[in-house]
Amino acid sequence: MGKMSELAAELAELKHCGEILIGISETLTEMFSSADSEPEKAEKKPAGKAAAKPKPEEKPLTLEEVRAVLAEKSRAGHTAEVKGLLTKHGADKLSDIDPAEYYALLAEAEVL
Repeated sequence: MGKMSELAAELAELKHCGEILIGISETLTEMFSSADSEPEKAEKKPAGKAAAKPKPEEKPLTLEEVRAVLAEKSRAGHTAEVKGLLTKHGADKLSDIDPAEYYALLAEAEVL
């Protein structure tokens, strides 16, 4: 039974990582597609309307979610790289990182 619960936990973590990757890819796609069509949008839509369109389906990452991914990377032997990422984002510890940088931090951590 212990092996099954361990497997279930690993599968849940894998699913979570996949959801994070999907979110990152959607964000990047949106960023690049809006950069390509920005002159067209400026002519067709007022700036206030374009800026008021948030991504409702994308929930903000929590400290705990980021900590779980970074802890897994650290356990996999990437402790020095994880510390380097934190330093790169201007902090000595994860709790000092601005929550707005969580997606970027996770995107960099996923390639470790």
